[in-house]
Amino acid sequence: MSTEHRAEPRDAGTAPGISPRDAQMTSEQLRRPRRMLAGLWVISPERLWLLSIALQRRGHPLAAFAVKQINTILYHNSLAPGACVAPDIKLGHYSHGVVVNDNVEIGRGVKLWHNVTLTAGRPPRRNGRRLSGPPSRIVIEDFVNIGTNAVVIAPRGQTLRIGRAARIGAGAVVTTDVPAHATAVGPPARIVVAPDAEPPAPSSSAELGSTPASPGER
Repeated sequence: MSTEHRAEPRDAGTAPGISPRDAQMTSEQLRRPRRMLAGLWVISPERLWLLSIALQRRGHPLAAFAVKQINTILYHNSLAPGACVAPDIKLGHYSHGVVVNDNVEIGRGVKLWHNVTLTAGRPPRRNGRRLSGPPSRIVIEDFVNIGTNAVVIAPRGQTLRIGRAARIGAGAVVTTDVPAHATAVGPPARIVVAPDAEPPAPSSSAELGSTPASPGER
């Protein structure tokens, strides 16, 4: 009686000694805990920030400050509870180094990469004296993407606006308005893609370099 053993075919990309069936099972076993961890990621910097904002709005400033401090300890950021932020905010590389002051309004589909600074809230001054009037504000409209190490500073007593679907390159220093669908790069920031150009498709994973660059990865 023949006892010939027929070898199971092996894919070219499968490591020697591992059958395609075993390789498939191993891949599935790896994906399963990743999905579980993703579902349990309840203390992301985005969720902590939104929680601190909700507590602040409901009249619990001490609790809001405590949540902000937890966020700072875990992720080395400084995200003010007084900001106005859409619930789908995305913070690249887990928000390391991101600083957002009060008096900042962030629209839907916005992504901030690591080490981004949004500075607002400075009162108007003239000849070194503080004047009466509202403090500075930053308004970031929907689907804006702000690259690594970018700094946005609102002039004293004014509102700085970054238009819908605009992109701010890495390392840019922005002190004036950026039109919708424009791309600004470099310190000082300059517009390199005109507002009337074809607007970029909104992406939650596009990290910008010092010049317009291809999408990166979180």
